[in-house]
Amino acid sequence: MPTDLGISSSDPVDRAVTQVGFTRRSTPLATALWCAERNWPVHPLAPGRKTPAANCADCQSRSHTPEQCPCIPAGRWCHGFHCATTDRARIVRWWGLQPRFGVGVACGAAGLLVIDVDSHPAPPPEHDRLLPGIHIPESISLSGLRHGYHSLALLAALRGQDDPAQDTTTLRVRTPSGGLHLWYAVNSNDAWRCSTGSGTKRALAWQVDVRAHGGYIIAPGTTTAAGTYTACLPAQAPAPLPRWLAAELERTGHRPPPLATRTPTAVPRRARAAIIAAGGGRNAAARTLSTVLSAVLDCGAVAEGAGFSDKLNRAAFTAGGLVGAGRMNLTDAESALLAAAAQARPGQLHRAAQIIHSGLAAGSRRPLDLGDRS
Repeated sequence: MPTDLGISSSDPVDRAVTQVGFTRRSTPLATALWCAERNWPVHPLAPGRKTPAANCADCQSRSHTPEQCPCIPAGRWCHGFHCATTDRARIVRWWGLQPRFGVGVACGAAGLLVIDVDSHPAPPPEHDRLLPGIHIPESISLSGLRHGYHSLALLAALRGQDDPAQDTTTLRVRTPSGGLHLWYAVNSNDAWRCSTGSGTKRALAWQVDVRAHGGYIIAPGTTTAAGTYTACLPAQAPAPLPRWLAAELERTGHRPPPLATRTPTAVPRRARAAIIAAGGGRNAAARTLSTVLSAVLDCGAVAEGAGFSDKLNRAAFTAGGLVGAGRMNLTDAESALLAAAAQARPGQLHRAAQIIHSGLAAGSRRPLDLGDRS
């Protein structure tokens, strides 16, 4: 006879909530400044919504990466969390233009990792999807499971730990839908990865998302059409990420391996030829090309999470700048980039070629001045 997990369906989080720390900062602008004071870079969210404010018309009409966007260095918002800032004058200007903007916080730059617990009742998943990597026998009934609170509590119980949703030592934020954001402090140099609880590649637990490097979280005090994100009693600041949770996140692939463990990748023949044509390492152009190609090649040491697309685009943009400045031949540049991409990510050549062509075109319009032509 199946064994029941016996988990209660009641909400485990104390219903008492407070706006302490936000009552005197009730406007979105004040909330944004409050976050910036804590060195949490912020960016505008569309009024009444959870999504970032729209890009400008020019950025909507052309394809480019945040690194290529002229709006961000000019102090304008574009590309969501990529434009996040702690600059007070910029924040005042942004929210002055649209006082109804919500407030998003760029997790990676802020040194934050947020556990996002979903509360939407749903049928339980397959046994192997409940807690990825943890075997749950088919004889165990999952009928008592309803949402992310339950799967997170079960993970904690299996590890002999207290339920994180009950952790009163860290900032917890109640969402309008009844979910919960658990804010934890991490080293901003550690590139913890995001995930969704329903993901097939990487997940901590069913209906439990992770917001970290490459993602953002909604600041407490922000109001959407669904309601207000409200801080819970009593903590008003993130506590350090508990060691057991860090271990579970590492186990489930939320942290890339240290750079020191990666094996240096040999430069493919076509890439070496382009470097030689640019000067063979004896001048600034060859050294610049070698550096950006190495960053692409290093991605081959890990299956995912290395930022391959961004690094390839950056390499293509740089190579395009060298072409535009007359420092190398376009055919050599394209050949080198394609060779590096094929070695780092075999089987993705079509997508890589699109990134390369776009990056070369954009870079060639901005010739790269390296100063020394020796």
